[in-house]
Amino acid sequence: MKIELPQVGESVTEGIIGKWLKQVGDQVEKYDPLVEVVTDKVSMEMPSPVSGVLSRILAEEGQTVPMGGVIADIEVDGEEAAAEQQPPATASAGAGASEVVDRTGTLLKDVAPVGPTASGGPIVAATESDPTQAKARFSPAVMRLASEHGVDVSLLSGTGIGGRVTRKDVQAYIDTGKVPIAKEVPAAPDATAGAAEDIERVPLTAVRRMIAANMVKSATQIPEAWTLMEADVTNLVLLRNRIKDDFQSREGVNITYLAFVVKAVAESLRENRLVNSMWGGDAVLLNRRINVGVAVAAPEGLVVPVVHDADTMDVPPLAKSINDLATRARNGKLALADVQGGTFTVNNTGALGSVVGKGLINYPQAAILNTEAIVKRPVVLNDAIAIRSIMNLCLTFDHRILDGAEAGAFVGDVKRRLEAIQPDMEM
Repeated sequence: MKIELPQVGESVTEGIIGKWLKQVGDQVEKYDPLVEVVTDKVSMEMPSPVSGVLSRILAEEGQTVPMGGVIADIEVDGEEAAAEQQPPATASAGAGASEVVDRTGTLLKDVAPVGPTASGGPIVAATESDPTQAKARFSPAVMRLASEHGVDVSLLSGTGIGGRVTRKDVQAYIDTGKVPIAKEVPAAPDATAGAAEDIERVPLTAVRRMIAANMVKSATQIPEAWTLMEADVTNLVLLRNRIKDDFQSREGVNITYLAFVVKAVAESLRENRLVNSMWGGDAVLLNRRINVGVAVAAPEGLVVPVVHDADTMDVPPLAKSINDLATRARNGKLALADVQGGTFTVNNTGALGSVVGKGLINYPQAAILNTEAIVKRPVVLNDAIAIRSIMNLCLTFDHRILDGAEAGAFVGDVKRRLEAIQPDMEM
């Protein structure tokens, strides 16, 4: 049975084979994880749609496959026995040696007996072998048994119909106790021969390939501009320090600055709809829903899970939603729905210690906001110097959609909302 890459969404047209979780010859149960597939939306494990033996892998790791493309063959339970008993369609015993009987098969005459009644003596290595034809006669069960015992089945004479090597043939050879047959395989040339000894080549993972492709698309297709504003978040820091212990015990998650930022961003997007849009070629497409993506550094690369309808949520549910998405992202447990539908992205680079940054827009969105580290700095307040907690808000935006005025108005609204927070607010 041919296994196809399933359709996972209208906007997903292809996927990269990340890692095969089963190997040729492995028994696979229905719904067992079969292969890791990486799309521009998410990395996911594809389950097997049937039970059987994985007989052939058609898409190698790292290969890009269109949705609906065939990636493997699985020999469904019960097919192998029928295959071993049924002669090949092209089988022939020579001129005049076959006779058609009705329409159900071919009667062979004057052919040496095969199978358990054959008198051909013990199994021996063939003196001549066509590896291509031999491989076609080997079932997955034969290949698995031979692999486990180091037997090269292409050098065995089979007792099955048409010289097919069966499991009994392999087991009979194993039972003889002879040294397993093995071909001499010449060593592959060293691809790094002559390279500098101080350079290490690290192959790209499927996730890294997808990130690279999306970043190139963003950098080459979006004419971007950038702006920065400082936000005085002293009161936000005081509020968080006051409520964090109680919030942790009551809600079961840590209250982070990011939850307050996403709240301010979502409310500001309602007032600045152009920022919550995308380029449509001959029109600007305004999104009616506000779905804020939050960039997360996962072990295999950057992912952007989405808080859907973020403008309808207050800080506590936002904190729990962000924590849940980030945890599942780091554990590789995100579902496709968790990364679809984003209309704007927040990139919390401040968690890494960055104070000024310029993010690449999450194509095809209109903008991305970097929230930087909160740093205590001397500032002029009421004509006096004071020590305040300052956060830089850095916006990268698509200049086809937004000009400086619209971009500045949006960042200014986020700044205003963050600075309006009071240390005695109740959460």
